[in-house]
Amino acid sequence: MKPIKKEDISQDVFDIYDEYVHSKIDRRQFVERLSLYTAGGFTVSALMNFLMPNYVEAKRFHLEDKRFDAEYITYNSPKGAGEMKALLTKPAGMTGKLPGIVVVHENRGLNPYIEDVAHQCALDGFIAIAPDALTPFGGYPGTDEEGRTMQAKRTRDEMLEDFIAAYETLKNHPDCDGNIGVVGFCFGGWISNMMAVRVPGLKAAVPYYGGQPTAEEVPAISAPLQIHFAELDTRVNAGWEAYKAALDANGKSYEVHFYEGLNHGFHNHSTPRYDEAGAKLAWERTVKFFREKLV
Repeated sequence: MKPIKKEDISQDVFDIYDEYVHSKIDRRQFVERLSLYTAGGFTVSALMNFLMPNYVEAKRFHLEDKRFDAEYITYNSPKGAGEMKALLTKPAGMTGKLPGIVVVHENRGLNPYIEDVAHQCALDGFIAIAPDALTPFGGYPGTDEEGRTMQAKRTRDEMLEDFIAAYETLKNHPDCDGNIGVVGFCFGGWISNMMAVRVPGLKAAVPYYGGQPTAEEVPAISAPLQIHFAELDTRVNAGWEAYKAALDANGKSYEVHFYEGLNHGFHNHSTPRYDEAGAKLAWERTVKFFREKLV
């Protein structure tokens, strides 16, 4: 069987995958609907394997990398899970204090892709903390499918408290200068938006294709926002116009970027939805924004 290429796949297949990973359909429905797209010599199994993340090949950084100092820590989250595990990473050989970034994962726990994002923050000159919302269940289980099932057992508001507690932990860290931002993806995009609502001292929030606060919550936003959307992500994008109207009505500081022809998850380098050019541009904008605001 010939290898599957991204350009060989119908957009419908990516939309079905998006429904599956966001629990809109179950695995049986996912398989049934994929079976309608097996023309051209593709089997359902081959399509599934192509769509799923490949962390072994995609992994960019390892804990032993000499360019940063990284460790797993625990911190207190009294309004959330109680005790949380997180990856803490910072540039190697740093002198003086650095601005901090809270890195928020998707709806499946602290997987290798999000750890890579945290390490990239360190290489870009920040101290980063990346919590694992699956800590109450023993942490990220090794597969995203299991991770999604586990995370669905927790409430969003309690997990929000865990990430707010991570902000407080970073703020009090001896290597952090107290200027802190947040970046998050998918579920983490919603957390990033909500931290802008709930954390008065937050200096910047960068949600990637994340759900939006309600119009009633927007007046409490104090942090400037840099918002990233994928053009083909109609599910998340449906809330943008109402969010924009509320931001404008309340005079909030924000910038928004739409990435033409790209799917939800385009920054995640472990899946075929990844777009190298789009991800690179989005991250350049993110780092520039943090360097401007975290002062």
